[in-house]
Amino acid sequence: MHHTSLIATIVAGLGLAFVFGALANRLKLPVLVGYLLAGVIVGPFTPGYVADQELAPQLAEIGVILLMFGVGLHFSVKDLMAVRKIAIPGAVAQITAATLMGVGLAVALGWGWGPGVVFGLALSVASTVVLLRALQERRLIETDRGRIAVGWLIVEDLAMVLALVLLPALSGVLGGTAPAHASGGILGAFALTIGKVAAFVAFMLIVGRRVIPWILHRIAHTGSRELFRLAVLAIALGVAFGSAALFGVSFALGAFFAGMIMAESELSHQAANETLPLRDAFAVLFFVSIGMLFDPMVLLREPLAVLATVAIIVLGKSVAAYFIVVAFKRPKSVALTISVSLAQIGEFSFILAGLGVSLKLLPPEGRDLILAGAILSILINPLLFAWLDKALVKVSAKEGASEPVAAAAQPHAVLVGYGRVGKAVAEGLKNRTPLVVIEDEVERAAELREAGYEVVQGNAVRPEVLMKAGLDKATHVFVAVPSPFEAARIIEQARAANPDARIIARAYTDADVELLGQMGATEALIGEQEIARGMLQRAPRRQPPPAPAH
Repeated sequence: MHHTSLIATIVAGLGLAFVFGALANRLKLPVLVGYLLAGVIVGPFTPGYVADQELAPQLAEIGVILLMFGVGLHFSVKDLMAVRKIAIPGAVAQITAATLMGVGLAVALGWGWGPGVVFGLALSVASTVVLLRALQERRLIETDRGRIAVGWLIVEDLAMVLALVLLPALSGVLGGTAPAHASGGILGAFALTIGKVAAFVAFMLIVGRRVIPWILHRIAHTGSRELFRLAVLAIALGVAFGSAALFGVSFALGAFFAGMIMAESELSHQAANETLPLRDAFAVLFFVSIGMLFDPMVLLREPLAVLATVAIIVLGKSVAAYFIVVAFKRPKSVALTISVSLAQIGEFSFILAGLGVSLKLLPPEGRDLILAGAILSILINPLLFAWLDKALVKVSAKEGASEPVAAAAQPHAVLVGYGRVGKAVAEGLKNRTPLVVIEDEVERAAELREAGYEVVQGNAVRPEVLMKAGLDKATHVFVAVPSPFEAARIIEQARAANPDARIIARAYTDADVELLGQMGATEALIGEQEIARGMLQRAPRRQPPPAPAH
């Protein structure tokens, strides 16, 4: 029975995804690898149970909608504008370089340049899930290089959304199946597609921007968490379906705009939290359905093509990104972080591959190579980040202030890192003690000097940078960098250079507190504990009972 097949597909997909995801996590691999392998197990290319080949793509489509809705929810125009000078041109240049490499491989394999464009685009875009998770694990989201990586990712996502919209219209000229409405020629199909997209965007910006936040606020005022969660899901799915039915644009674009409009609401964080479990569940089914399409025999049939595909993803794209960042005169630590972050592909690559095959733009073996490249690059990526953690210790920015730091000749405080926490510390210390700030990011260091701070520009894990800040005469060292890995090395170096200094560090977990204490921190502070302590300080005191009347 069909409904039994639906239940079996969901149970098999989620059950095996859990088993293989747990195994991948045990092996210190991204759980995404486990989900893809679960799909391979229930796919038609392996023996045993085969999931319903018609239902799985429909479940995957819901996964795509919710994934794109999540991307839209996290899209911040403000964050993108802060790093636009490097993220926008850098991402465009990197996409171009990776696409050209993909076209070259496709031509060498005899596919032609049209399929090569789709193939190259699929290899050019990193996985949102893999990249954000890797940055969050290392507390890099709030750092300068973390913001650039996220901004770069946003530009890539926007470029892929545009590609998903334009590929059907350009399919005929690229050698695929021309759209049904192409009677007016390629230019007519292209103009019609752009017109529909423009109409949809205008409708969302004019009507959606007013209606969606209004609905959310009205539902939030009811106090029903269940209704609020249902409203968010109804808006995400309804806008995605309506955009396809009324404007002819993709589910992905509709869901992205629904999330982006919702992101402007004050309730966006609550909306993201309430829908996260369902988004995760359907995202799992999406990756399982992608795994079902993968033929493992391609590893034996086309080993050289697989290696070439992985080389483009892991080496070609990353090297291009590294030199692009360096060309913008950013520190090597930023260039290395960006290049390693982009050394994998994921969800957009799968969506592009599926669209390319459906339009007969991409041969099925091209999709197999993309899937093989995704699985292998996701397996390799944690190893690259482990290498990055060690490499960043040895890499430091060559730029730095050559003039001596006056405050370093007298007792003073040293602040490492001028992010959100570091800024608050610096402002509190400004009129209390001489202060030297160590900042790795070049532009921020220059801004600090203009604001009147004594600044040493460089990576504080290097002993010479700490000594330049006068660590031997420092009474206090405040370590405000967000990464516990970097903080531990900085504290170790600082304690070795000055055994008598008080070292106060920023921590996120009890494990961080233990690690930083072992490295020599006098005290490590967790934000939640400090908030609780401040609340208790403001709590009413217990009044003594009144004296008995005589």
